[in-house]
Amino acid sequence: MTSKVICIVLGGGQGSRLSPLTATRSKPAVPIAGKYRLVDIPISNCLHSGITRIYVLTQFNSASLNKHIKNTYHFSSFSEAFVDILAAEQTPTSGSWFQGTADAVRQSLHHLAVHEFDYVLILSGDQLYQMDFEAMIDQHITKQAEISIATIPVHVNDVPGFGILKTDADNLVTSFVEKPKTDFDKLVSDVSDEMKAQERIYLASMGIYIFNRSLLYELLQGNERTDFGKEIIPDSITSHKVISYQYEGYWTDIGTIPSFFDANLGLTDDIPQFNLFDKNYIFTRARMLPPSKVSGTHLEKSIISDGCIVNASHITRSIIGIRTRIGLDTIIENCYIMGSDNYQNLEEIEAARESDSPIMGIGDRCCIKNAIIDKNTYIGNDVKINCGKRLEDGDYGSYTVQDGIVVVKKRAVIPNGTVI
Repeated sequence: MTSKVICIVLGGGQGSRLSPLTATRSKPAVPIAGKYRLVDIPISNCLHSGITRIYVLTQFNSASLNKHIKNTYHFSSFSEAFVDILAAEQTPTSGSWFQGTADAVRQSLHHLAVHEFDYVLILSGDQLYQMDFEAMIDQHITKQAEISIATIPVHVNDVPGFGILKTDADNLVTSFVEKPKTDFDKLVSDVSDEMKAQERIYLASMGIYIFNRSLLYELLQGNERTDFGKEIIPDSITSHKVISYQYEGYWTDIGTIPSFFDANLGLTDDIPQFNLFDKNYIFTRARMLPPSKVSGTHLEKSIISDGCIVNASHITRSIIGIRTRIGLDTIIENCYIMGSDNYQNLEEIEAARESDSPIMGIGDRCCIKNAIIDKNTYIGNDVKINCGKRLEDGDYGSYTVQDGIVVVKKRAVIPNGTVI
């Protein structure tokens, strides 16, 4: 795969549906599972599939992502492997930002031209899945496809939220409808017996594409089409050989706060659908952190990342991110605590206590339920978050509420005794 394929990971737009987590970072840079970033998922899938030349396209809040890529993905000086950022830029031929997925790739084609490759793999930077791209590429080559689209069988209830493809017995895509509202019967495709038993008989596009090199250039140059899902793919079905690659494993599109929250807490299940302990582990930044220290805490179905100091009463179905400090007699239930980028030293902690100010982390005697606590927050003693009646959605300054999930913003300071 190393010489045949080059990969483009689409960093997404403003990520407004993931706000406030995307207020200071791009979607691919959002922390996940306590120690990773979302962008680590597609990149790890590529590396395990033998694809080692990867561009990540981004334009909004890219500094955090640039730093993560720079500090994480290092290869031998004798290797052609790379993971590079391509940020939107003004050039003599283009003075605008990326207008969509296809436009982002169009504006980046001149960077690809210096490499030898036959196929372009295009991925999204905000999905959670483990997939063997080598198998997809092998099918693409065997069936002499010009475009391949990864698809996943979905239930009829999910159809209105996806682009749905109709295929024939040879996996050839015959039609495509973006988020259909009616005539579902016309969109049923052939799926495995296991999928039929689950009534997952519709094929949804996963936003994962393979294009032959020459065709990609042909489709993108000389026109102003800006989006793959809405324009390029539908327009290509009648004029080019477009093949579906059916994937039946776990996959979720992390585009909203509820989906992000559910995907993270799902990792705490006894046998999670997305298995972090699989042999195809997720690559991320190597940190020289001490092991976590836990004292007097009852832990149940929880993940504790590196470098934590935990003195809580009990933690249930939660993810505790790197360098998190949790005080005495605190209760954490159904939460994702992202952790911190650094530790406070003893002098800083003592000065905060003398001034009755919160220290970085979570204080003593707190109760926090159904919440996402972003990085580098200061939550004081005796703070109650989401421990009473359901909260109304909205932005409340230092935190937001969406579908009953409280999101405490990055670097927020929650004073002692606060009740949310």
